[in-house]
Amino acid sequence: MANPLRSEVRQLYKNLLYLGREYPKGADYFRERLKSAFMKNKGVTDPEEIKKLVDRGEFVIKELEALYYLRKYRAMKKRYYEEELSAVLNIGRPVD
Repeated sequence: MANPLRSEVRQLYKNLLYLGREYPKGADYFRERLKSAFMKNKGVTDPEEIKKLVDRGEFVIKELEALYYLRKYRAMKKRYYEEELSAVLNIGRPVD
């Protein structure tokens, strides 16, 4: 593997490992899957094929970021709109 591609692959692995800390099924689950995916492709030596795999990894990074953003958005929405919903439905009011 050429030196620039090697550093690109290592950086991709580090970025994915960092993003995997907040994976819904747990960091250990993500780390195992990440390691097996990289080990499966460790014999690839064609620079074009390596570039395709790196591009696929960057796509996975974007998908993970979207997943985390959506999860945070849903949590914020739940926090703020629960109060409004309970006020509209008078859930928090004591029964006479």
